[in-house]
Amino acid sequence: MGSCLTAEQRPATAAGAAPGGKEREGRTTEEEVPGRIAGNGVGSAACLFTRQGRKGTNQDAMVVWENFNGRADTIFCGVFDGHGPHGHVVARKVRDTLPSKLRDLIYDDYGESPISNSDGSILEETLSPYADAEDKSPMSGQKREHREFFCTMKDSYRKAFRVTDKELKLHRNIDSICSGSTAVTLIKQGEDLIVGNLGDSRAVLGTRDQKGRLVAHQLTVDLKPDHPREARRIKRCNGRVFAHQDEPDVARLWLPNCNSPGLAMARAFGDFCLKDFGLICVPEVTYRQITEKDEFIVLATDGVWDVLTNQEVVDVVASCSDRSFAARSVVDLANHAWRFKYPTSKTDDCATICLFLDKDDSAGGLSGSSVSSKGIGSSPKAQGRSTKPRLSSKRVTPEDADDGSDSNISGDDRSSESFTRLNTLLTLPKFGDTSPIRK
Repeated sequence: MGSCLTAEQRPATAAGAAPGGKEREGRTTEEEVPGRIAGNGVGSAACLFTRQGRKGTNQDAMVVWENFNGRADTIFCGVFDGHGPHGHVVARKVRDTLPSKLRDLIYDDYGESPISNSDGSILEETLSPYADAEDKSPMSGQKREHREFFCTMKDSYRKAFRVTDKELKLHRNIDSICSGSTAVTLIKQGEDLIVGNLGDSRAVLGTRDQKGRLVAHQLTVDLKPDHPREARRIKRCNGRVFAHQDEPDVARLWLPNCNSPGLAMARAFGDFCLKDFGLICVPEVTYRQITEKDEFIVLATDGVWDVLTNQEVVDVVASCSDRSFAARSVVDLANHAWRFKYPTSKTDDCATICLFLDKDDSAGGLSGSSVSSKGIGSSPKAQGRSTKPRLSSKRVTPEDADDGSDSNISGDDRSSESFTRLNTLLTLPKFGDTSPIRK
């Protein structure tokens, strides 16, 4: 996995990384915070599940924090996909620090959310997901207080991401020069939903259309290097974008004069060897007001989306008779799809959070219960949300669940024998393709 340093230049181990990927000192963690769970588990409104792939350490991380900021109607969710030799350390560091920074900045800057449309209509703005950091697109046609609130939330989100990235760079025990992490996060406060996205993980909403059918609505855009606006920024910064000859469908970001590290995304935490060449840590921030038609949101890393469509994920969540197994059911299906679609490639890590939006589901504290390994409900999907069972807080001991916390495989051991679906490439054969940026 990605590095632009030679084997001689690269540290022998991730500085400060203890067995299991945990830092020895200076580790910021909120494991004891009530309402927060960062491994396989089930809460009153959400379930989480991750499984290690076959490339080495599980570099995916995730967190759900109910009663966020001490509010019973507020929840924070996030999934983080690490890449590079020490991506697992970076992803967990971001998971442990970003939520608190968002909480402090957002609520210190603004306080209570004032958004409430009297007509019940959707107030939704999608900032250009490929805009540069200076983009300040206004919310046209909306009330002044709504515009002011969203601008404050957007600025706080961007500041939290920037501060987290800066602290990561200065952290003496984390080597993030050629390692990094994506992030797709949300804050749901009452009926207000703020989504912040960085990289190619994804958030998808399951909602009802006019005919009552459950359909998938993508809330984020995968921030890939070959999108025209992302590519233009990279080109202005002298970075290069092209696909390796052995995987022509995957555009990557490269250094100006070196065929490395080959990063498969245009925005990320860390990866400081590329930050002067077009890679940025500015998130796409969007707002949506939840309606009666909206049923659940799925956040997942690209290990899921590389092999499953948005609608397939929505359908499998809806098919679960017991919501406690929804996230695991998505990961199980993705693992099966990897073996079927890419039989010569090693399965990627997969992490999924399913957040249910029922009006009658109060946001209580997380139980911290683990997801059972016994398979998932297979009964037909319920047609109305009132018929679906609520999430169970019953504690079940998992038999084979892996949240990545006990892995002792170094990120450097992640194999690159198959180029397919690696986020970064550690060592590439020399080749002459230095074509200009793909449009």
